[in-house]
Amino acid sequence: MSTEDGPGLRTTVFLKGCSLQCSWCHNPEAMCMGPQLVWHSSKCIGAGACEAVCPEDAIVRRDGTIIVDSARCTLCGDCVEGCPSAAMEILGTVWELDALVAEVAKDRSYFDISGGGVTISGGEPGLQAPFVGAFLDRCRALGLGTAVDTAGLISRTALVELARRSDVVLYDLKEIDSGRHACVTGQPNERILGNVIALGELMRAEGCPRDLWIRTPLIPGVTATEENLRGIGAFLAEHLAGVVSRWELCAFNNLAADKYGRLGLEWPFQGVPLLTRQQLRDAENVARDSGVDPAIVIATGRTRVGEGE
Repeated sequence: MSTEDGPGLRTTVFLKGCSLQCSWCHNPEAMCMGPQLVWHSSKCIGAGACEAVCPEDAIVRRDGTIIVDSARCTLCGDCVEGCPSAAMEILGTVWELDALVAEVAKDRSYFDISGGGVTISGGEPGLQAPFVGAFLDRCRALGLGTAVDTAGLISRTALVELARRSDVVLYDLKEIDSGRHACVTGQPNERILGNVIALGELMRAEGCPRDLWIRTPLIPGVTATEENLRGIGAFLAEHLAGVVSRWELCAFNNLAADKYGRLGLEWPFQGVPLLTRQQLRDAENVARDSGVDPAIVIATGRTRVGEGE
């Protein structure tokens, strides 16, 4: 029932593993390629079953907090099965192709009614391109709409092959300056920019994908600046005019804080408030004045109530 990962009602498949390490990431569980064991403090009733059943003695309760020794944990799942309140969870499941196709096909009635389909996201789906390509082929053979959500830091070959199998590509452009991009995501952006230019050339030459959505996260103090939005807009106007059907400005989401806590990670944006409605409007106006077709710009996401209404 996703309404934000492409047109219509969609089922989104999230893959683990990412080529970027964005400091604000709202899916930190997708950064790591492998499965991870996490503890949900809000669900825990203190039964102690997880400690009792762990064959590696990798789970210890200290000061009311469950601590997992990742060096000893083998991800056997005994603690997950043994916990009476579902407070232990392994993030990440291996799916066979046939099973995954069958799972998403259950939702086709929603797709048919709404013009939606299946979106494959992450993490970075391009890191598992052979599997993703086969999955998209199978979905298309069933008449399901397809979309890929990518940050673009993948091989040109992988991008083209996935784009040819997609009705829509959702492509992240986070920060136009390569040095600042490297500071906040861990990688420069030259390949990302080069890949999206190549994607535009593919669309002009072959007509696929049908639509290209550019998405820019509006991160307070980072990407949500006039300089960055004008820079991205100028880039789109120069290289992708007439190709991009939507430039979506995605308001900062602070709901990921609990995820970082469960993973034992510090989040640099802990306590950072949502944008105000006026700040979101201002960003939208800057983007529309940046040289692109104003009609393609749309701002989405929650804003904080009160100041700046």
